Amino acid sequence: MTTIIPGSDSQALAAAVADECGSSLTVPTYSRFSDGETLAAISEFDDSEAVIVASTATNDAHIELLQLQDAAREAGAETITTVIPYLGYARQDKAFKAGQPISVRAVARAISTGTDRVLLVEPHEPAVTDFFTVPTEPIDAAALLADPLHGLDEPLFVAPDEGAIELATTTRDAYGEGAVDYFEKTRDYDTGEIELSPSDAPVEGRDVVVVDDIIATGGTMSGAIEVLARRGAARVFAVCVHPVLAESALTKLSAAGVECVIGTDTLETAVSEVSVAPAVAERL
Repeated sequence: MTTIIPGSDSQALAAAVADECGSSLTVPTYSRFSDGETLAAISEFDDSEAVIVASTATNDAHIELLQLQDAAREAGAETITTVIPYLGYARQDKAFKAGQPISVRAVARAISTGTDRVLLVEPHEPAVTDFFTVPTEPIDAAALLADPLHGLDEPLFVAPDEGAIELATTTRDAYGEGAVDYFEKTRDYDTGEIELSPSDAPVEGRDVVVVDDIIATGGTMSGAIEVLARRGAARVFAVCVHPVLAESALTKLSAAGVECVIGTDTLETAVSEVSVAPAVAERL
């Protein structure tokens, strides 16, 4: 039998995965000592296989995951599968300046020491799977983003950069109709500023769905929405797999004129309308 172990930031998703799989769900305890150190512990565990479901959006979440892995081994788990709905540091997949670390490689190596297998939901770069030292597989979730979309008028699915075209295409295919296009994006890594060059696709009077894997600060997405609004789009929807929504991201998107923001529960937020539990359960 398999027991699902939730990280503190993925409790609803872990429960949904347990329900999809017909597995038991353990209830860990999460605490913090007076010196700031954290402790994640497992009170009950009777199965031979453990599946840990834990997003790592913060440094504390990374430590918590390592502790849950170790606790599962201590409790007698013979096999551990680690499901990471959202992998923190995934965008730091190269050294952008001399002397910088490849941060995702560092966290991947640490996570690999406590597990037998890793599943990553829609990693920012699929190649990050190569940094893990145990079998690691990506889970596609973009098709799920089409579920809440209904009655779009002449839909156009737009990626905010060329790298997200596949996500936009997958979402379009799942919706069942519409065209696909993308913006050209140039980022200045010294200043952090992003320049968007609008595509030539006709948008006037059409419903446009901007699709990306992550909405972090909302800068890129809000810039795309503003361009589309100026060009006469009827409605603009912002959809993503990972709704990080840091700082004033939702405010930026609202000010830009977005119709609504839709994300999944890889990060449990107010816009997490779609669950990736079925996709995760299918791979377990």
